Amino acid sequence: MIPFKNCPVCNGEVVGKEVEKILRGGNNTAVLKVKAEVCLHCGERMYSKEMISRFEEICLKLEREDTKDLTLLGKSYQAVAEPVSGI
Repeated sequence: MIPFKNCPVCNGEVVGKEVEKILRGGNNTAVLKVKAEVCLHCGERMYSKEMISRFEEICLKLEREDTKDLTLLGKSYQAVAEPVSGI
């Protein structure tokens, strides 16, 4: 898939895996399961040029809220990381 025998970041061993990729566009999010080359040492992920183009296409659709060809999985919520004082 990707012409790397070793990771370009740390020179670690690279293997093909199925991973989850989260994409964001505007207030919308999409989760994809895709194939990637993943470094076993540092975790760096490498994707094909075609897959990166697909990511960009999906992000633009999410920004435009053009989600007709995407499947609704549920809802996302934003939570405050630290409690707000005075409540």
